[in-house]
Amino acid sequence: MTTVVEVQGVAKRFGEIRAVAGVDFAVREGEVFGLIGHNGAGKSTLIRMILGLLAPDAGAIRIDGRPIAGPGFRALRRRIAYLPENVVFYDNLSGYETLRFFAELKGADARQCLPLLRKVGLEGARHRPVRGYSKGMRQRLGLAQTLLGEPRLVFFDEPTSGLDPGGIREFYDLLAELKAAGVTIVLSSHNLAEIQERVDRLGLMRLGQLQAIGTVAELRDRLNLPLRIHVQLRPGGEADLEAALAGIPGCTLHYQTSQGFIHCDRGQKMALLARLSAMPQTVADIHVQEPSLEDVFLGYADG
Repeated sequence: MTTVVEVQGVAKRFGEIRAVAGVDFAVREGEVFGLIGHNGAGKSTLIRMILGLLAPDAGAIRIDGRPIAGPGFRALRRRIAYLPENVVFYDNLSGYETLRFFAELKGADARQCLPLLRKVGLEGARHRPVRGYSKGMRQRLGLAQTLLGEPRLVFFDEPTSGLDPGGIREFYDLLAELKAAGVTIVLSSHNLAEIQERVDRLGLMRLGQLQAIGTVAELRDRLNLPLRIHVQLRPGGEADLEAALAGIPGCTLHYQTSQGFIHCDRGQKMALLARLSAMPQTVADIHVQEPSLEDVFLGYADG
């Protein structure tokens, strides 16, 4: 696949603070790439360097094969969009006027403004001054301005901050539309439960370094985190379940009401499921819970 973003050995310091230290990664065309990490891990600094808003102290950054400091990057930048975590607008302008202003700055067709406001749910508030917008409404307006000009590479930094559950669902529906259209997306978020099923790959940053990169499944496998298996038992099935687990190494069991909770090594998964499936007189139902992205994150952060 074509590489859209290429980061090689990028570093940045602010005085004594090492914000980013020797980061290497690449983002492929049409990919949703997630960046996760604690506050201060360097995610926002890294994004701002890729956008050309901050100059790196060392390393190289290319977008579509062009250096971000090169002469051709200005024209390329028109196809790149960025939604920061904290969106700031002119309070005296209406939502529609704000979008018209950004359309002019970007050289985008102003006829996109009203459809975009409709897409993000602000059509009814388009003539209201932005000073009367809630945080969630400002975030929606920021999303609309991000989409002006039909960008091919979009950076989102905590994009669902301030959105209600309906707004969060609408945002990720829109993200899916962008991906289906071949747009490349870099997404930074603290909400790991939201993004774990919505990114193709992700990078885990810690103390300015990229500690791990891969799909959620690949990162799980590298840590070899245990599985959690919830077993719904029929009355009196505790002894049979304990006997079934006795011959399988790496399993622990505890009970809560009529359920057994098993932690087992990943390598024992199929043997354990085969044994449980052969016990219909004891086991009424089985639920396998893979380690969450939060478990993966904590596993790397504590490692």
